[in-house]
Amino acid sequence: MQTKIPAPPSAEAILRAAKEFSLFLDDEQVLKIQQYIALLLQWNDKFNLTAIRDPLEILYRHFCESMFAATRFSFGESRLADVGSGAGFPGIPLKILCPELRLFLIECNLKKATFMAEVIRELGLTDTQVLVRRYEELGEELAPLDFVCSKALGEFSHFLKWASSAPLAAENVLLWIGGRDLEEIQKLPGWKWQEPIPIPHSLRRMILLGQKSVAPVGLST
Repeated sequence: MQTKIPAPPSAEAILRAAKEFSLFLDDEQVLKIQQYIALLLQWNDKFNLTAIRDPLEILYRHFCESMFAATRFSFGESRLADVGSGAGFPGIPLKILCPELRLFLIECNLKKATFMAEVIRELGLTDTQVLVRRYEELGEELAPLDFVCSKALGEFSHFLKWASSAPLAAENVLLWIGGRDLEEIQKLPGWKWQEPIPIPHSLRRMILLGQKSVAPVGLST
């Protein structure tokens, strides 16, 4: 028996959730979010792109938490690389909210990268590129970057060393983390960290911005 795929949240539900995160969306942005969630629910039925299955939880955890960064930081026409994008978070929601953003989505899983390419096509997103590579293999082809970000990363030491390497020329790193990761990250060299920003509707998740504090270093192999 085929599983019935749930519908994406209504426009009213999206606007209500956005308001709880101090986000203000226009009609086109709401429609893009609905289209994106519909695609995610369809693909997730076959390819398990995200462990979160409930449409409202997807809205809050993936979309609102991603876009919440734009209430605290100005992206404008920035060049942003999203490392380990998975199904496109936080990069694509930030692009929906900040359409002038130049976005690079880095994902080595081919199925997830194919899904993001389909989202980009369906939503008509411009200046958005999917790179099916390991992030360690990339450098000058991304530079210069205003932001390197990640929402689902575990190897912080190696990632931050790569982000501060000379070929990449990244100015800021933006991380969505759990509270238990904070102390580890703040001890790592090369970055000056701002005060963590608690994410609404979460007891432990936060957004952390680091700015480069030392000269670029080489990336060890």
